[in-house]
This record gives sequence, structure tokens and C-alpha cells, in this order.
Amino acid sequence: MDSNQIRTAFTTFFEEKDHVVRPSASLIPNDPTLLLTNAGMVPFKPYFLGEETPPYQRATTVQKVVRTIDIDIIGTTLRHLSFFEMLGNFSFGDYFKEEAIAWAYEFVTERLSLDPDLLWFTVFETDDEAAEIWSGIVPPERVQRRDEKENFWQMGVPGPCGPCSEIFFDKGPEYGEGGGPAVGDEDRFVELWNLVFMQNIQDEPYHVIGDLPAKSIDTGMGLDRAAAVMQGVRSVFDIDTIAHVLDAGARYTGLTYGEDERHDVSLRILADHGRAVTFLIGDGVIPSNDGRGYVLRRILRRAVRHAWQYGGKGLVFPRLVEATVDSVGDWYTELVERKDFITAVVAREEERFRRTLESGHQLLDVELTRDDSAELSGATVFKLHDTYGFPIELTSEIAAERGVTVDTAGFEAEMAEQRRRARAAWKGGDEVAAQDVYRSVLDVTGLTEFVGYETDSAEGQILAMVSEGETVDRAEEGQQIELFLSRTPFYGESGGQIGDTGLIETETGTGVVVDTKHALQGLHGHRLRVESGYLAVGQQARARIDVPRRDSIRRSHTGTHVLHWALRDVLGDHAAQAGSLVEPGRLRFDFSHFAQVAPEELAEVEARANEKLIDNGAVRTIVTSKEQAEEMGALAFFGDKYGDTVRVVQVGDFSVEFCGGTHTHTSAQVGPMLVTSESSIGSNLRRVEALTGLAAYQHLVEVRSGLDRAGRLLKTSGSEVPARVEALLGRVEGLESELDAIRRQRRGELAVELAGQSVDVGDVSIVVGSAPGLDGNGLRQLALGVRDRLGSASIVVLGSEQRGKGSLVGVVTKSLVEAGLSASEIISEAAGELGGGASRDPELAQAGGPHGDRLEEALARARDSAERAVGSL
Repeated sequence: MDSNQIRTAFTTFFEEKDHVVRPSASLIPNDPTLLLTNAGMVPFKPYFLGEETPPYQRATTVQKVVRTIDIDIIGTTLRHLSFFEMLGNFSFGDYFKEEAIAWAYEFVTERLSLDPDLLWFTVFETDDEAAEIWSGIVPPERVQRRDEKENFWQMGVPGPCGPCSEIFFDKGPEYGEGGGPAVGDEDRFVELWNLVFMQNIQDEPYHVIGDLPAKSIDTGMGLDRAAAVMQGVRSVFDIDTIAHVLDAGARYTGLTYGEDERHDVSLRILADHGRAVTFLIGDGVIPSNDGRGYVLRRILRRAVRHAWQYGGKGLVFPRLVEATVDSVGDWYTELVERKDFITAVVAREEERFRRTLESGHQLLDVELTRDDSAELSGATVFKLHDTYGFPIELTSEIAAERGVTVDTAGFEAEMAEQRRRARAAWKGGDEVAAQDVYRSVLDVTGLTEFVGYETDSAEGQILAMVSEGETVDRAEEGQQIELFLSRTPFYGESGGQIGDTGLIETETGTGVVVDTKHALQGLHGHRLRVESGYLAVGQQARARIDVPRRDSIRRSHTGTHVLHWALRDVLGDHAAQAGSLVEPGRLRFDFSHFAQVAPEELAEVEARANEKLIDNGAVRTIVTSKEQAEEMGALAFFGDKYGDTVRVVQVGDFSVEFCGGTHTHTSAQVGPMLVTSESSIGSNLRRVEALTGLAAYQHLVEVRSGLDRAGRLLKTSGSEVPARVEALLGRVEGLESELDAIRRQRRGELAVELAGQSVDVGDVSIVVGSAPGLDGNGLRQLALGVRDRLGSASIVVLGSEQRGKGSLVGVVTKSLVEAGLSASEIISEAAGELGGGASRDPELAQAGGPHGDRLEEALARARDSAERAVGSL
């Protein structure tokens, strides 16, 4: 069985036993005690603890898992992985040990068809109940007791725990000593499945402090180990999903797996780490220097180091990502969708590390070849970490390969000193130094005179320039600086409105302003690139903003005020502003509201706003006292601080707000406003985005063009497209109904035809035949139709092949079921011919498998089984 078949067999088996099939949760857990999802039960932890009521009593999953506690030995053994998939079934206060054990045994012996004589079972040393249940199923000598280290499950952090029972597979004497997993070689006895009887809670590992609210079940079968057994291969690195990635590493390095153990270790590391990195980034983890991002970076760099030492050309990780997605993309479709993003992240991270890897490795080689010490100093380890990006774990691994230890205490001391310097820098280092520069500029220049409300250009003197945190007197062509003028028309980013761009020119040069910000409040910093010539302190300069861009920003800002009024008018005064972004042609407005804005409410907001814009009310700016502004009813929001003198913007006779931004002269200058989206950004916080002016018009043109094109295709006008689409959908629904009726009629005719081909064995009528092209539901309906046309003692087995896959349905009349016959048993052998298994219902059983080309052989087996079953009555 390939890995997909095992996944499907497992989830199907437990779905048949009333488990809800849940998708894998993210590797980023919703649990502050964990960096990564390290067990199949993690997503269900609140249910086990009784903190949340589960929406279902039984669940089954194929869960992505990452564990790095054993990362140093990954690659050195044939069974350890940092990333793997855990097949699990869970009960939340429903069934317990008896069902969990019985179903586990049924699955491995019937669905996986493993030889019971090759299976061993372990229980916790004091768990007499589990031992007794197992002894009722298998020979008691196959059940072994082990201590809490081996058979008491816990997460490694406070939380649920409990005794467990494990199922092992014996690979044979060529893999080591026998006698069962309690005494035998662990390479010989492969742990397939761990059944955890979740009944306790602990505050630290192995310190049980009480019982859980309800006894529950948490089981985990490693898909990779199960696949190794089912595929008859030597190790998890030889199974279908991992071997493909290992082959990609082998092609990159030029190594051949199986020829040299040292090379094999590197290839196993590339295979495992390539998969782990792909899934971690796919779930949103990004390389960083702390938390789960550091775990990802450590895994990636460890693999890169192993690939680098063999001198492969180019980058290795994009190839590993490609191979991983190829091998599991059918099941994890999100990896296919995010493949380009994952590849970009790994390429960037690998390139960065490779730039320092060679020089860092040279330093490490020099230190490791010194004869005077068997220990690598903490200072050297720190330098490798701080300068070359070598995680201490990587340095320790390389040193261990040379028989050299690492001065961990010395390294930690160096790291503590770096953290002390970092804290000092946070309190009074680089950021404060920049503020000191700005304050020194302010001491010389004073506040900037802003004239941008009245004019788009102005003359001013260059009072100061800052480059890389230092003041400079002159800036040459190509240099990027922050420039300060005595007066400026450039608006500095504030109040949600972005900063202006434009040009600053002197007699000797030109600078292109890419942004304007307040270095300090009232001190406008023009961030620019010297385009030509040079600029110097003391020169007279002419500053000109990008007028079309500013006009577009004005429209968006005035539009924001009108939108705010409309939201309060439709939703209520509680819809208070919580933030905004004003850009050319578009705006974003955040506000408080307790629910999603209904589509009809949003439409009304948009209509009311456009009505006010069309009214063409005057937009007036009033500079007055704060008290007078409040008496006018001006709105002030989100914790802004105001001085004694404030600026108020009034639109028409309906909107009055505190505002320091730039605006149109009348409301109609905003042009049309088009609301494009409404969404939640937090608890009781909503966000509306809208287009204004020409951007809104262009959007409407695109919509109209799309409707017109649809109209031409449907041979109607754009305005009639919705009605035409509704009519077509109705027509399609009618045609589908007619087609269903035809299918039902054809099934009836076919049922009569098949019933006429029945063969009597004693008093029982048997029909075995094929119905090409029918899906599972159609096949089931046809089989029931044939049964209804036969006598009260009949057996019907029908098969079908679609897209290479085979399906079977077996039906046994109730009287024969009461006599001891079972539809499931009759089609079980036939299901094996198709490469699958059968459901357990004795009256109506279904089966399927990937080998549709063997349908005739499967039906022949079903016919033999049916005749044998009747003969046994």
C-alpha cells in the first residue's frame, strides 16, 4: 500500500466507526505552551482538559507533526524523523480501552492484513485492565509490561497524560535480538501504534495531580513507520513519500544511497529536513532568531551544511521543496498552492547562510585542528553564531564529528553579555542616538514651516541633512539622505495620510523625495535620493510636491470623513473611528462595531456617502481653540492628543472632525466613492476599504466591461446578465433533473436485465455482474434495485470501473443475514483484488481500490465467495 492508501484506509475505517474525519491542524499550535504541533492530540487538548465542549465525541485525523527533541540523531538512525504524519483516532469521554484496543487490532490485522504472529503488544506495568483486554484477543505471552518511561504518555509540558499500550511489528531476526520489544532490539521491533488512555493530568512530567473530567482515547500511528512495514522496505527513508526527496538530495550531491554510511547520514538529513522545512513554511513559519522561527532556521542550516560539504552546484533546498511537494501534493494540496512562496523563502535563507558558511567553516576548521585543546572556546562558538550565523547546535554537531567538546557555559556568558548590550541599546542605543541627531537638528533649524495647505511648491533653505545616523554638509549623486528645510509644502505622514513625494532642486543638483515623515513632531524629514549633482547645507532650494498624487490623496481623505459620517448615520454613533489609511485613490477605515455589516447596510452606507458627495458641500478648514471645536461638535478619535489650538475640517453641514490632513475644496471633487470590502480586524473592530475619484471610476469601467462581455456571450445586455444567468441555472437544474430521471429509468431497465441473469444455488438467487461507468451511489442504487426484483433469499454483487479505480457493492437479503451470511465477508476477498478493503455492514457492503483493471477477477472471486457462503448454510 502506498501512503495515500494507508491514510485513506485509516480514516475510512474510523469513519465507519462513527468518527468525524478532521483535516490536519497547522504546525503552529493554538497553545502557548508549545512552539510546534508535536502530537496528534494537540488540536484536541482543550477537549481532553474539559475547557471546551467538543462538537463531536469521536474524531480521526492525519496530523502533521514536528519534533526536534531528537534532532541531533536524525539521519544517524533508520527510524527517527523530525517531521512525520500521525494517524490518530480520538474519543472525548465516549469509548475507552476495550474499543480502542479491539479496533486497533482489527485495523492492523484486517485492513492492513498484518500477520498476527509478527505483532507484539505492550502495556503500562500497573495497567491490569489493558493487559487483560489484550490477553483476550492475542496469546498472553505476546503482551509485555513496561515502566513509565516507555508506557506512560505525556506531552513534556503540563497537561493531559495517561498510561498507554503500544503495538509493535517484528521485522525478523536479521534486524537483531528477539524476545519482544521489552527485551529485543529496537531496530527489529518497530513501534506501529501507541494507544494512549487519556485519564490523568500532570503539572510536570510524570507528576500526576489528578484525573481528567472524562476518560478519553488518543492514539497515534506513525504513517511513515506503517508505510515502511506495508511496503516491505528497510526503513522510513525508503518509503514512497520520503525516498523521492532523498533521491533529490542524492542527485544534488552526486552521492549514491547505501554505499557509504557517512554519506547515507547526510542524505537522510536532507530528506527529513527538506520535508520538515517545506511543511513548516507552508504553515506560515518564517526563519528567525527565536521561537519556532529559530527551530526552522536551525533545521534548514543543518541540512545546507551537509549538502554544502559535497560541493553540489546551486541551491539544494528548492530541489527538496520540489520533491516534497511532488510526493505529497495530492494529499496536502495547500503545499501546491504555496509552493512558489515556500521556494522563495528557502532560497533566500539558503543564499544568506551560504554567503557566510565557507568563511565560518574555515574559522571552525582552524580552531578544531588546534592541538592544544579538546574543547572549543565559548568566544569562538559565539563568534560563529554572531558573525557567521552558525547555531550552537550546528557548531556542536561539527565539533562532535571531530571529537571536540564545546564550552557551552562560555558561549552562554557571551550571549548574556550581548543581551545586556541589546537591552542598553533599546533603552539608550541606536534608536535614542537617532533621536539625538534629530534633536540636534531641531536645535539648529527649529520647527519646519509647513505651507502645504496653501501651496504645492515653496522656496526654502536646506538647514540640515542626515545620512546613516550622522549629519552631513553635502550629499552627492546617488546618495540617500534625510533633508530638512526651513519651509516646505511636503506633508509629513500623520493621521493616516501618507507622506508626500516630489522634487527638491538647488542650483547644483536635484533630489527625488520618496517619502516625508515627522522625524520629531513638527520637524519634516524629506527622505530622498540625490538624482543629479549634489545638495549642500545652506543652499536655497525649491520644493515641489507631486501634485496629481496629492490631489488623489486629498480626494481619499475628504472621502474618509464622508464615509465616517455615513457609517455613523447608518449603523449608529458607536461606529467610532479606530484608525485609517489614506492613499492616492483608495482609503481604509477602521471603526468599532459589534457585528459584520450586512450587505444591505453597506450598500446604504455607500449610497448615503455618494449622495453627500454629489451635493457638493463646501469643505472648510477652521483653526480654533480646542474648546470651541468641541462646542462645534467636532469628533476626535483613537487617543490623539491635541494642543490649545486645533484644526477642524467641516464638510457641508454634516461632518465636523479634528484633522490635520489635506482636503478637497468641495465634496464633489472627491468624485465617486466605491466601497470594495468590509471585514473583521479584531474583536468588535471592522474595516471598510473604498476607492475614490478616478480609481473608483476605472474600477466601475472594468466591472461594466466585464458585464458587457458576459452580455455578448449570453446574447443580452449587461443589465440583463443576472436574470439570464438565473434562467440558465434554472435550465441546468431542469436538465439535471431530466438526466436523473433517465438514469433512474436506465438503472431500472438494467436491474431487470441483471435480475434475469440470476443463478440459483439451492433456494438462493445469486447475481454477480458489472455496470460500467456507474459511481458508488449509482452502483448501490442498482444493486438494491436488482435485489428488490429477486426473491427474499438473494445475493447481489455488482462492480464498476471509473478512471482506473474499481468499486464493488454487495447486498444480502435480510433473511440470509439472519441465517449467518454477510455481504462484507462475501466481497472482502474481491476487495483485495482491487487493492482495497470492504465496509463491515452485513446487509449492504461497499468496497473499492486503485486496481480497476482487475474488476473481472474481483467479480469472479465474489461469485466464488457467494456460492461458498450459500453452500455453508
